[in-house]
Amino acid sequence: MLLKKSFKCEDKPIFKLVSGRMSRFYVNCKPTILHHRGMFLAGHLMYNAIADTGVKAVGGLTFGADPISVATAFASELRGGAINAFSIRKELKDHGIVNWIEGDVSPGDRVVIIDDVSTTGGSAIKAIERARKSGLAIIKAVILVDRQEGGLENIRKHIDDVTAIITRDELMEAGGFA
Repeated sequence: MLLKKSFKCEDKPIFKLVSGRMSRFYVNCKPTILHHRGMFLAGHLMYNAIADTGVKAVGGLTFGADPISVATAFASELRGGAINAFSIRKELKDHGIVNWIEGDVSPGDRVVIIDDVSTTGGSAIKAIERARKSGLAIIKAVILVDRQEGGLENIRKHIDDVTAIITRDELMEAGGFA
């Protein structure tokens, strides 16, 4: 499903990334993770990756992590678990209760930070920093698709336990691009 809806590969670097760099590869997980079947699959894959961690919640920087964290919480309930979802804002809320995080989490809670795609790891690192400022205990980070461009290594500078569900090389091989 990721190959069909979310992954593109060209001979020349024609895709402009958030960093401004040009790349041969493009990964946009939103068409997959917002599809009913893709959301179901992503939620169960992420739940499998964190089920034995004993965490209270899973989340990350909005918008990349939101559908996956909600799907993971839902999969958790279906499978007898108890993992909540949370979302970390890109901009600090300036009204009501001013905070970075929305969801049923409290300072001291053990959580997993997730993201849909990692290139440099910037979104996950921001999420880790903001979650820590909010008093959450991050025990792991899980990325749905690792572009294999240094993101996981950069995230490991902030938390030791970092994994990816699938890599760019695995997508390329499955799609016959390798």
